[in-house]
Amino acid sequence: MLAIIEAAGWPIWPLILASVVAVAIIIERAYSLRTKEVAPASLLLETIKTYQERGVTQELITQLTDGSPMGRIFATALKNAHNSREIMKESIEESGRAVTHELDRFLTSLGTIASMAPLLGLLGTVIGMIEIFGAQTAGGTNPGQLAHGISIALYNTAFGLIVAIPAMIFYRFFRAKVESLVVDMEQQAIKLVEIVHGDRK
Repeated sequence: MLAIIEAAGWPIWPLILASVVAVAIIIERAYSLRTKEVAPASLLLETIKTYQERGVTQELITQLTDGSPMGRIFATALKNAHNSREIMKESIEESGRAVTHELDRFLTSLGTIASMAPLLGLLGTVIGMIEIFGAQTAGGTNPGQLAHGISIALYNTAFGLIVAIPAMIFYRFFRAKVESLVVDMEQQAIKLVEIVHGDRK
């Protein structure tokens, strides 16, 4: 591996840095966007049961707020339970926007890495081509410099694609997961509103 890095020259270092950042983001988002952590399946039923037994208590609000992103949306809804259905829905939308922003954290950076890695690979390719042309002298071609230029060009192009392809796959996957979680949370929050206002049993 060290031999490849040496052959690829200095342009590969920004790609290595980008790959480390991308892996860190992928691991963090894979852990943070687990469905049971963001929108626990039993949370709506538990919240309704507690609300019907004890009403809106500070203990319930605190428990929901500290529990999960969907819990924060439910907590906002219950804080406005004494208001009209429209005000409850507006508060849910505002809380939902904040939760969505939190779930989207680092995804822009991952998308940037996915877009930037091929360009960094291209930069390495251009530098390699400059080395290749620099090997052409009046006295003939310098084989060592020619081989080094080819190494820089090919290794950087390949590594740029190796970084970009997984980064783009995970970026798209996490974006779709966030959208799915947000829709699910919105639907469950609307059910909570309807139950609080007596439209559902």
